Order: sequence, then C-alpha cells, then structure tokens
Amino acid sequence: MPLPSPTKSESDLLEPFDPLPLERIVVPAGEEEFAAASEEIRAAGRVGFDTESKPTFAKGEASEGPHIVQFATTDKAFIFQLHRRECLPYLLELLASKDILKVGFGLKADHGQIQHKLGVRLGAVLDLNDLFRQDGYASSMGVRAGVALAMNRKFHKSKKVTTTNWAAPRLTEKQLLYAANDAYAALRVLLALDRPRSELPITGMNP
Repeated sequence: MPLPSPTKSESDLLEPFDPLPLERIVVPAGEEEFAAASEEIRAAGRVGFDTESKPTFAKGEASEGPHIVQFATTDKAFIFQLHRRECLPYLLELLASKDILKVGFGLKADHGQIQHKLGVRLGAVLDLNDLFRQDGYASSMGVRAGVALAMNRKFHKSKKVTTTNWAAPRLTEKQLLYAANDAYAALRVLLALDRPRSELPITGMNP
C-alpha cells in the first residue's frame, strides 16, 4: 500500500514556497547569450529541469512540443525557446550531457517529446517521482505534493497558465514565472531531501 502524498487542501495550509523572481529568469537570445547560459548550467552540475509545449485541443492532434526547455540553478533559471534556432547546438549538448544532472517531476513524457523532436536522448536524469517511489509513495507525486512533503511549503501551479501558448515568440511574465519555478522547485526539493548521489535513481547514464 503506497504512502499517501499530501493533498491539495493539506498543502494549501502551508507557508508559501519562495519562488524565483522575474529578475532571476534569463531568456537567452543570440549565440553569445546561449553560450553564457550553457556555461552557467554546466558549472552548476545539477539543475532543475522541465519543458513546456503549446497545448493541443483538436481530437487526434499531435503535439509539436516541446516549445521551451527550462533549466534552474540554485539562484537563476534559463528559458530556452526552441524557435530560436541558434540555441540548438547548446541545448542538445546540455540535454545529452551525463555530467549535468537534470532533475524534475514526471519526465517520461518530456523525454519522449525531446527525442522525437530533437533526436537526442536525455543523459543523467533524475525523475523525483522515482525517488519518492523508493520511499514508498505513489508514482505520480508531482511538484505541488513534492514541495509540500520535502519542504513543508505550498507550491501554487496555475492551470490557466499551463494551457497558454508556449510557442509564442514573446512569453508573458506569468509564463516565465511558471516555467522557471517548475524547474526551480524540483531542484529545491532534491536539495531539501539531501540524499547521497549514490542513492539517487538516475537514468540515462549508460550508453
């Protein structure tokens, strides 16, 4: 019998999660900015990770996502927009790297979309659902429940922002905050759990 994860009503009673502010969110544009962002991500060694895709509404319509890929360090987030073709050499290297641990929730779908769209397999991935499953919790914890359990904090996730146009050339402030903090919260959960790397169920390390 899996351990129960915190319900939304339970997590709503907690103190709010402290998110990254807008001024700590970087949206690179141009090769120099992508190179600088990639260098910071590589230097961090482990980053929060997620993707966002423009939603599909028609029956049978296939997603063309991901449209953005986000990485978060302990004090900053980077939003890579895939319509900027100059990002691709840097992004592909980061995604495939086995030296950069990419941490997130429910990453199976993200991995499939990335492989289909970009033709690259993710290297060094930690799906926090797998870590919580090791501890006896249900397989689909999610960032809200994960933050409540590991940090005793309330994480607000707007369903309205989820279904906005992530393929837009210019993202709104609400989109940037949503995307950045999805990735940032995952990293903060990992840090709060404070597990030795040898105990982490990391995938994508084998050839």
